[in-house]
Amino acid sequence: MRTKIATSLIAATLSTVCLPAAAQSPAPAAPATAAVPQDPVIAMRQHWLDGDINSFNFRNSAQIFETRTVAKGDAVWPLLAGPAATMPADYDGWARRTFTNALMVIHDGKVVFEDYRNRTTPTDRFISFSMAKTITALLVGLAIEDGKIASIDDPVSKYVPELKGGGYEGVSIRHVLQMRSGVAYEERYDFGANPSLAAQIHMNAIVANTERFADRARTIGRAAAPGSRFNYATLDTAVLGWVLERATGERLAPYMSRRLWQPMGAESDGFFIADGPEGVGRELSGMGYNARLRDFGRIGLMLLNKGRVEGRQVIPASWVEQATTMVPFAPNAAKPTRDAYGYQIWKLDAEPGAYSAIGLAGQFIYVHPASNTVIVKLSHFPNPEPAGVVDETIKGFHAIIAGLKK
Repeated sequence: MRTKIATSLIAATLSTVCLPAAAQSPAPAAPATAAVPQDPVIAMRQHWLDGDINSFNFRNSAQIFETRTVAKGDAVWPLLAGPAATMPADYDGWARRTFTNALMVIHDGKVVFEDYRNRTTPTDRFISFSMAKTITALLVGLAIEDGKIASIDDPVSKYVPELKGGGYEGVSIRHVLQMRSGVAYEERYDFGANPSLAAQIHMNAIVANTERFADRARTIGRAAAPGSRFNYATLDTAVLGWVLERATGERLAPYMSRRLWQPMGAESDGFFIADGPEGVGRELSGMGYNARLRDFGRIGLMLLNKGRVEGRQVIPASWVEQATTMVPFAPNAAKPTRDAYGYQIWKLDAEPGAYSAIGLAGQFIYVHPASNTVIVKLSHFPNPEPAGVVDETIKGFHAIIAGLKK
């Protein structure tokens, strides 16, 4: 999710965007000395992305939001240590310039470098932001293997009838996996007197918890024919999460625990941030997963291994192959190498066969099959994103890989 939030504007618009209708009605006059302060939880959420404190916030989301636990199992996939990698000479400067919180390099199946910065630790659980989209796509593959989803060419409304009659009618699961739903959604977060739809959803579902992220999918209109164009939309992934719930008959967190997190051998519980009213909200499938650095590394290594973990096929190899097959689109001039997309996964650069899960503020699981390497970088980019920081991040990845080849 690409969020550009001006905190002062959020605070100014909270009463008109977030609060339920009842809360906007005139309240009885109170004594002048009894002014009600802002809800401190809402205030914390408003400041979640602030650049001066987000390094801390991004590893403490459980203290800020409603959550849903994804339980680990008893068996842990050991990440063995390999020969220590020689990092580029300017690694420390690069890590600082690209706002690194934690970084891991896995080469030839072994951890060759692991770095925790800014007082982060191996037990911290970091927000993935939109790397969660890639995880959601893996769960779709598992639901197909389980026979819960018959085909990705099924319309999403087959599983979520509430989507009939709106922009998502006639849209297939494949379309939303590829961000080609055609619905009239812009990943644009404009706050103020006339907030954009994405801004309204963010404020209502994530900050104030007065609605669910996918609720607007029932009434949103259509901007293009399904499948006709690429349009990055977190709402598409929210729909995927809804489809998974209905198809499997389970909430996302327990399904993920049973079918992915435990079979993968995660070392720690993960958790989703939840939307909607307390206790009933839905896991934020498009941006809300949190886990340890090493468990994100396990996801990358499993993808590199075509879905295998210690000789066991956890994700069907055919699904990994489909998910990481890039479908080209017309690139944004500011990001010319990011010109193709798979199933909720990006082509990040021009390296043949390389792909990446990417999240807001510099979260990356970068898989480079040609060198048998996975790099996980968890960052705290300020908002708005500094010019050139992603390009410098990618150059750093290339320099690390070049050093491994020596």
